[in-house]
Amino acid sequence: MAEAKFLKGNLFGHVTVMSLTASLGLMAVFIVDFVDMIFISMLGKAELAAAIGYAGAILFFTASIGIGLGIAAGALVARALGSGDEALARERTTHALGYGFVLGVGFSTLVWLMLDRLVALLGASGETAGLAVHFLQIIVPSMPFLILGMMGSAVLRAHGDARRAMMATIAGGVVNAVLDPILIFGLDLELTGAAIASVAARLTICFMAIWPLVKIYQGIVRPKFRGMLRDLGPVLAIAFPTILAQVATPVGQAFVTRAISGYGEEAVAGMAIVARLVPVAFGVVFALSGAVGPIIGQNYGAGDMVRVKRGFNAGILFVALIIVFVSAILFFARGAIADLFGATGVTRDLIYLFCGPLSLAFFFPGVLFVSNAAFNNLGQPFLSTFTNWGRNAVALIPLVFIGSWLGGAQGVLIGQALAGVIFGSVAWVLALRVIDRGGAPVKVKQDLFGREGRLMTLFHARR
Repeated sequence: MAEAKFLKGNLFGHVTVMSLTASLGLMAVFIVDFVDMIFISMLGKAELAAAIGYAGAILFFTASIGIGLGIAAGALVARALGSGDEALARERTTHALGYGFVLGVGFSTLVWLMLDRLVALLGASGETAGLAVHFLQIIVPSMPFLILGMMGSAVLRAHGDARRAMMATIAGGVVNAVLDPILIFGLDLELTGAAIASVAARLTICFMAIWPLVKIYQGIVRPKFRGMLRDLGPVLAIAFPTILAQVATPVGQAFVTRAISGYGEEAVAGMAIVARLVPVAFGVVFALSGAVGPIIGQNYGAGDMVRVKRGFNAGILFVALIIVFVSAILFFARGAIADLFGATGVTRDLIYLFCGPLSLAFFFPGVLFVSNAAFNNLGQPFLSTFTNWGRNAVALIPLVFIGSWLGGAQGVLIGQALAGVIFGSVAWVLALRVIDRGGAPVKVKQDLFGREGRLMTLFHARR
């Protein structure tokens, strides 16, 4: 097993290395999705691009389950490593992966059976709805393997092995990038080809994330029934509220998709392009929650709350630097980006809007990601649930409605951005409060959400 390497050394350096390596892996996948959209756009069929947009909202929802389970597994393993208990880290890795696969099979089956209804809820109809359902019918069954890949990568990061976690997603991105042109154009499979390539990429990510845990870290052991019962509580105590928190984002995106669908397929296509441009441009920011989490988790497990706060502040500073740098690039490249997709009319307007002032506003979702890492690793995952649903429902729904009324399709995106500003700020204040009130690990567990704190203390007592 790897040492708890984040207990010493420069925290900003740890944040930078973990974020950049994690983001390279994420961006490999996001860039492939971005290229998928370029390829589909080259076919010259607006309904295909719109179908990808509708399908993307549902895939975002399913992927959020894997993200939530990965955060839970990573947080528990990082704490065990920080406290020096390597045997517990092995057991929690094994049991969390087992629970993740079972939940993935059940959830993917439910989603697959409801695809027609889900696509209709997003506002799709006619040929576009049929294409979206067809695309999803191929991809959704691979969800359990994507969940295992996400959880495996999170555990690797908990060990401080950012490189292998990065290579898992890069390998998936390479497989997708190679297969896309072959299947979409070479075999003339169009949307079907893009879906098959995505399935192959998910299987690759799963293998590349799990193999190092088995071969390098001997991190997967024979599961024991008593151990699985013991770890079910800690896993669910983090996973359940974290999954609820992660689901909030695709729910909010689904509402945005529904709102913008009233402005026609050009507007939906523009939103789909922006939705894929965001993670490509800000992949480093998206990676922060998973990157900062192990740093906070290990120091929390060691009881060093001073380094926890310094790690949190280093994450916020990193977000600010990245947002300013990337926003400047987007602004000067906005015309080239729009031309790449042959965007005109409303589609081009939405791309220009995002590449202008709205990209700067992404600082606040970045703060939210760092704050969520603090909440999830300090025993307060329900604060992640609160701030994410606050952003993606409490604030987003009325702001998107008002924005749509005042500014049409562009107003929808502006309302979405304002929701991020409000609850990014709220999360920042709450995270600092939790850290400041956490003079010792036990005190953090008993703060704010008393009932959850008592449960977490009980689970540790059982150890």
